[in-house]
Amino acid sequence: MKIGIVGGTGEIGEGMALRLSPKYDVIVGSREETKAVTTCEACREALAGQGIPCSLSGVSNQRAVDEGDVVVLAIPFKHVAPTLKTLGGFEDKIVISPVNPIERETYFYYAPPPEGSAAMMIRSMLPETATVCAAFNNIAANRWKKIDEELDYSVAVCCDDAAAKQTVMEIVNNVSHLRAYDAGPLAAASMVESVTPLLLNIGRFNRMRDVGVRFV
Repeated sequence: MKIGIVGGTGEIGEGMALRLSPKYDVIVGSREETKAVTTCEACREALAGQGIPCSLSGVSNQRAVDEGDVVVLAIPFKHVAPTLKTLGGFEDKIVISPVNPIERETYFYYAPPPEGSAAMMIRSMLPETATVCAAFNNIAANRWKKIDEELDYSVAVCCDDAAAKQTVMEIVNNVSHLRAYDAGPLAAASMVESVTPLLLNIGRFNRMRDVGVRFV
């Protein structure tokens, strides 16, 4: 399976490339292809240092969409709409949204768009044949790149298509010690996204690091 990452040179995108490329063919996309190539070189070097083989290629964001069977939108919420307006080719693709619409004042809070969630907004911007799944929303950003540490979080997955949801859950379960849970339809994604500012506030006000979710 080929997984394209739009925004693959950001902190989360690069971390996901590190974690996914030992199991999948990962296509790292960027607005600047040279940055994607450089990111892939850094990822290969880091994984080689751990004795881990990988499959990585650096391309433009558009090529990441074109070549991926599954496409991850690893971009901040404020960049989602302008980025999607420049891209096409999402027909018949599974699109994973780990995007959380969050604002910050003296604390973090959930700030969803009129559609109710980032995932539902993304769904409204893509072709009818694209299938959007919300996943990976509540994983601490800096943990992705710490490949010498296991990721042991629970991951809620929201999607309206059972087969696509199963595919995404299998991807989740192939990353470190992550465990996927069916969290219902895409309309429930707002509940999952809104957990992230809660985790950030708990971490900030209690001086905790890498606060996450684990269902037991």
